[in-house]
Amino acid sequence: MEAFVQKLKDRIKQPLPGQEAQYLMAPLHRSRVEIETLKVNDYRPSAVMILFCEDEDGSIYIPLTERMSYNGAHSGQISLPGGKFDQSDKDLQETAIRECFEEIGISALDIIGKLTEMYIPVSRFLVHPYLAVCRERNPVMTIQEREVKSIVKLSIDTLLKTETIEKGRIEATHNMVVSAPWFNINGHKVWGATAMILSELKELIRTTS
Repeated sequence: MEAFVQKLKDRIKQPLPGQEAQYLMAPLHRSRVEIETLKVNDYRPSAVMILFCEDEDGSIYIPLTERMSYNGAHSGQISLPGGKFDQSDKDLQETAIRECFEEIGISALDIIGKLTEMYIPVSRFLVHPYLAVCRERNPVMTIQEREVKSIVKLSIDTLLKTETIEKGRIEATHNMVVSAPWFNINGHKVWGATAMILSELKELIRTTS
């Protein structure tokens, strides 16, 4: 884990893969949004946590959350722990840390950096993805049952495999069907904003020296 994290820290100091990497996993109908053109009233600030954990065998994985079904744009989807900025948060990094604890019960972590912000048109969230390392090996996670149905563990090895990516039609919310690529993670289709964030992470890891 230490060698992996150090390489990431060194890589983050360089220019990020950015939107080019994100849009490799974008739904086919999705138009590109330039973040700098957004006005404050156009979006809702939010943050997600990409948490690197180590299991009992020393393998590195990222916990994803399977959302409960609800009347909303991201019902039932596989997501990163996260949510919208709260007025009690001093900044968006604190938002990511708070949401990580609320959704999966992990607070013993160290922030090591962040990826490129991304705008989600359907929910108007401007997402800030933070990178962190769990201080505990093989951590016990406690889900927030009101929002989280289950935890899906994404191993770094699985993320980096080409065959993990599939393409086709996906049933979205409100009876919509979209054409999109997705990561096949333990039988779950990880698509949309989460897949786009993971796509940049994949390129970041792939280009570490």
